[in-house]
Amino acid sequence: MNEKILETFREEVAELLADLEGSLLELEETPDDQPTIDRVFRALHTIKGSSAMAGVDSIASFVHQVENVYELVREGELAVTRELIDLTLVAKDQLRLLVAALNGAGSVDSELLDETTAAFSQLLPASAVATPPSASAVEHAETCTYRIRFRPDLDAFRKGLNPMFVLRELRQMGECLIVPQLDAVPDLETLDPESCCLRWDVVLTTDQNIDDIRDLFIFFEDHCTQLAIDVIDDGGLLDTEAGYKKLGEILIERGDLDQEALNQALQSKTKIGESLIGSGLVSSGRIEAALTEQRRIQELRQERRVAEIASSIRVRSDKLDTLVNLIGELVTVQARLSQNAAGSSDAQMVSIAEEVERLTWDLRDQVLNIRMLPIGTTFNSYRRLVRDLCGELGKQVTLVTEGAETELDKTVIDRLGDPLVHLIRNCVDHGIESPEDRIAAGKPAQGTVRLSADHSGANVLLRISDDGRGLDRDALRRRAVANGLLAADAEIADRELYNLIFLPGFSTAREVTSVSGRGVGMDVVKRSVDELRGNIEVSSLPGQGTQFTIRLPLTLAIIDGLLVDIAGESYVFPLAAVEECVELRRAETAANDRNLANVRGELVPYVRLRDFFTVPGQRRDIEQIVIASIGGNRVGFVVDHVIGEHQTVIKSLGRFYQGIKGLSGATILGNGSVALILDLPQIVDGTSLLEKAAGF
Repeated sequence: MNEKILETFREEVAELLADLEGSLLELEETPDDQPTIDRVFRALHTIKGSSAMAGVDSIASFVHQVENVYELVREGELAVTRELIDLTLVAKDQLRLLVAALNGAGSVDSELLDETTAAFSQLLPASAVATPPSASAVEHAETCTYRIRFRPDLDAFRKGLNPMFVLRELRQMGECLIVPQLDAVPDLETLDPESCCLRWDVVLTTDQNIDDIRDLFIFFEDHCTQLAIDVIDDGGLLDTEAGYKKLGEILIERGDLDQEALNQALQSKTKIGESLIGSGLVSSGRIEAALTEQRRIQELRQERRVAEIASSIRVRSDKLDTLVNLIGELVTVQARLSQNAAGSSDAQMVSIAEEVERLTWDLRDQVLNIRMLPIGTTFNSYRRLVRDLCGELGKQVTLVTEGAETELDKTVIDRLGDPLVHLIRNCVDHGIESPEDRIAAGKPAQGTVRLSADHSGANVLLRISDDGRGLDRDALRRRAVANGLLAADAEIADRELYNLIFLPGFSTAREVTSVSGRGVGMDVVKRSVDELRGNIEVSSLPGQGTQFTIRLPLTLAIIDGLLVDIAGESYVFPLAAVEECVELRRAETAANDRNLANVRGELVPYVRLRDFFTVPGQRRDIEQIVIASIGGNRVGFVVDHVIGEHQTVIKSLGRFYQGIKGLSGATILGNGSVALILDLPQIVDGTSLLEKAAGF
């Protein structure tokens, strides 16, 4: 198979499988919801078609069996049950393994695959088990749109014919728009109830061919004054830049108007439809039918144009990463240009530098926006996780998601998966009680895990909470004392006690299960969030539940920074965390040896970065404190001098600097020198600054 075709196929099927899983979980909650059933069927049908087109017959054959079952569901002949959803989710997992095996990544359990196929076959009547269509058949199954003019004879009813049966069949073939024509219906006084006076104009979009449609009218062919079935859109081959026909052209093509009458109507200053109706040349019903056809074709072509545009911007993530790196280099070069122009007396050079700066910033924002994805793309996978855990643990839990449209850098989303899985597993296992315990505590039997996301400045806040029993403060304290992390008589705030759960090997579970109890997981969460330059906090109320709050930067590539100087060396603060800058005089520090600054009546603890990084040299008489918000607390960082804002292109540190606390990366300044990017939470933790301030 062509490697490019295979790669495109894998990407498309991965998206379809994610959509299929989400639709199945929704269908389990609302088994009679027809739109959800249709979404499941469409996902299966598209996977089958793509597999056949790509030449992967094994996948096409497997999906065909599943699709046949959901065809029965769609027709109302088979009910949606939990067992059917379970079986379909297993099939979805098998499909994912089959696709991965195409690239040599993983293997497929052939025995389980055969059992799943047999299980679906047993749900089908013998006549429905058929061979899936070939690639050529799928290719010809593209949708077409037909114009149908149906004019039964007046005596159709007397001959035992019912046009409504045909119209119902047409509706089942695809998307069907029916416009009744009433111009032949007489007044009520003269109406013969046994006469068929109605006429119908139909616009049908279907994957059936014209012979299949004509078969529906087999009993009416000799009992119609007019029966015309014409292709008006064949899925794109008839598209033109000028768009679809104008109203007058459609009416002429239908035979409702001649060219001379159209020319006469065009002379009027009113709209052509109003002119034709007003002059009695065409009935309002025929105008409505023509407009319905026009709108329908325009909608279809607009949908195809959107689909073509969407498919044309599918780009490999590594190519996007390369583009972002190039933008980062461009930002650095632009900073050098701006710095050189600032010291120049050449007005033209300054003007060019300002224009390049504006264009670079616009280009940076646009490229970074391309990398932004709604975090909701990962939310659906957690619904499956909660469902499976409930079955394993015998609990009843529903996952509620909010803020799925919140956008975050793709790299952050990709690396966020494992931390969120660990947190959700802990909420379901440790947090939510059994149904019996919840009822005894006066709660509903079904617990709730809530996953929400929203923007907060240059950050995204993720909150994972449950309405369970909450953290057991006494159990945490006993475990901390037993592990030697806390003295038996030590006083400790709830916040610090709860943070102990992020230490390696720390667990209060009484039993080791497949879900938890080994003390592995929460430390992984903390480490992963730290690597994303974020922070995590935990809060809990006994009997009411626990909440984890993760604060993450929108992007890991380029940030707005605050450039400072310490002993001639440059450092960068993430600007999103900075609240203000104030002066610190030597006289104030001499009178206060507890590293507390009085900022407008508020005592703010601070750390002197010169001391933290062991920078040699004498302190200045007047220093500056950069006050930042760290974990909801105001903390100061003393520097020699604040230079100003700086567009910071983040570069990773080499292995030599990996062990240094308080640094998260580096950036290149306009003069070619290197500035270190500060990791503020690490600095605060490394100095125990907040604990000392609390003790004061």
